[in-house]
Amino acid sequence: MSTLALTNARVLTDDGFAAGAAVLVEGGRILDLVAASEASKRADEVRDLHGAYLLPGFIDVQVNGGGGALFNNDTSVEALRTMMRGHRRFGTTGMLPTLISDDAGVMAKAVAAVREAIAQGVPGILGIHLEGPYLAPARKGTHDTNKFRVPDAAEIEMATALDNGVTLVTLAPERVPADTIRAFVERGAVVAAGHTAASYEETRAGIDAGVSGFTHLYNAMTPLQGREPGVVGAALEDPHTWCGVIVDGVHVHPASLRVALAAKPNGKVFLVTDAMPMVGADSPSFDLYGETITEVEGVVRNAAGALAGSALDMASAVRNSVRLLGLPLDEAARMAATYPAQFLGLGDSHGRIAPGYRADLVALGADDLQVLDTWIAGVPAT
Repeated sequence: MSTLALTNARVLTDDGFAAGAAVLVEGGRILDLVAASEASKRADEVRDLHGAYLLPGFIDVQVNGGGGALFNNDTSVEALRTMMRGHRRFGTTGMLPTLISDDAGVMAKAVAAVREAIAQGVPGILGIHLEGPYLAPARKGTHDTNKFRVPDAAEIEMATALDNGVTLVTLAPERVPADTIRAFVERGAVVAAGHTAASYEETRAGIDAGVSGFTHLYNAMTPLQGREPGVVGAALEDPHTWCGVIVDGVHVHPASLRVALAAKPNGKVFLVTDAMPMVGADSPSFDLYGETITEVEGVVRNAAGALAGSALDMASAVRNSVRLLGLPLDEAARMAATYPAQFLGLGDSHGRIAPGYRADLVALGADDLQVLDTWIAGVPAT
């Protein structure tokens, strides 16, 4: 088994960036971090990264589409390969392909496609995100309310049938009974609140039943107000739950995002893209539910003018976190890798550059933070 050494990089460790370290990769995992002078002695191949930042690969838990493919329109393994290729060029080494609210038959096909993609070893597919259809019509966003429903026992079993990856379910806690939320969690799903018109009390009840995260905080949920804290107030108050945020300068004002970072314990806010097919593709439009969705100047809207996902990629989200939120690069990188891994229950294997962890890595240029290369299980893209 050969050993690869990645040298001459600023390596993000748990203690910050280490300028004099080399990362040894063997068998798809990180073997060790050693002094640069030791790399050539212990490796069969040495790659000089010329002063780049070497970060844990980005993990995006909300990817509706990419590379021209939309998961709702094509629930195939090949579509998942296309989506992953579209996002990998922007530093994403792990994703949850996301199915927007749809019929039970489409959901079953999506779960089966993800299971098969993981079985085939499609690089970067970690599981599935079912964003709905258990949502609130008042906060539907671009979802089709005709698809909305409350799941029965058979649908819970179908939705959680993925046995070789992570299942994330976004639901409105006021629309789904507490016992149903518990059933999702007991079957291994991670449950997040989103597209919800819940009150503070209803949100708290959802947390008590097993909700552990919030899907695109601030968007499509009841806001924080003085006499009614709403979903946002419950999310910011609770120290144990995670919050995904879309840092594109459009979905949420940077000041509101800084408030969330100040309110939540460190490590409980992570980056998502909510990306649509135009990421990693040339076409600015696609069809969803028979309606044309279009990107104009980086903003994705439906025919009514409402936001309909994003054209954001993870590398841009990291750069925006530095530029718009004033975060240091190491924290922005953890929000893109370490914290989403922890949210998904993968914190012992993904999201860190440490011995024993998956060799999912991304190199960013030192000057412009553009993606230079990625590695998934130690295999480079270039």
